[in-house]
Amino acid sequence: MQPSPAAGVHQGSYAGDVSPELAWQWMQAGEAVLVDVRTDAEREWVGFVPGAVPVAWKQWPGMALNPEFDRQIQDAAGGKKLVLLCRSGVRSIAAARRATELGLEAYNILEGFEGDPDASAQRGKKGGWRRRGLSWRQN
Repeated sequence: MQPSPAAGVHQGSYAGDVSPELAWQWMQAGEAVLVDVRTDAEREWVGFVPGAVPVAWKQWPGMALNPEFDRQIQDAAGGKKLVLLCRSGVRSIAAARRATELGLEAYNILEGFEGDPDASAQRGKKGGWRRRGLSWRQN
């Protein structure tokens, strides 16, 4: 399957990298399922995207791989392409690679939920889902 012209192809290991805005457009249009691969604790403490399906890549505490990931990501797909979100765009790459191995069309969302660290090593000020003003909530 050819990725969208707006999606960056990432060496064939997964479908590609997409901007947060494109991922949101696909989700809103019903073309993709947004899967948040952060831990339950991250979603609870930092914030979450309404309508995203939570499927942790790693589990808190200890950050061990989620033994149910394969089943949960396959259940989440429902025949649609997946756009995967994590804190910074690193775990979502690993999760997109695994989803692709399972036969799913999976994209990494660039910059993640919190974006890259700034000069003071703080996140949330330089890129990311929240900084770009896309839909999110906090408990």
